[in-house]
Amino acid sequence: QVQLVESGGGSVQAGDSLRLSCAASTRTLRYYVMSWFRQAPGQEREFVATITRDGGVTSYADSIKGRFTISRDNAKNTVSLQMNTLKPEDTAVYYCAAKEAGTSSYLYWGQGTQVSVSL
Repeated sequence: QVQLVESGGGSVQAGDSLRLSCAASTRTLRYYVMSWFRQAPGQEREFVATITRDGGVTSYADSIKGRFTISRDNAKNTVSLQMNTLKPEDTAVYYCAAKEAGTSSYLYWGQGTQVSVSL
């Protein structure tokens, strides 16, 4: 069982930056593909970014490409999401999730951290 805990959310103004972190309870985080998702009020959860087990490959949703950067530190069992030039439409609860490579279903989810961006 892997427990994921997100942190770093908050209320900011448009154009500001935030850095979200996801800490894992296991030292085996390096075995998992890690991703960030977000869910805005009244909307379905949507994919934000993903990173391979060794951190060598990343992928992003078009809506945040060029503004957000996903990274990981397997030695510290953490995954981060650097969010720059935030927009009001980035307002959502952000979740980190873990899955095994080559599969489509995420096995573990964090509880989420709120990001609110105002004009």
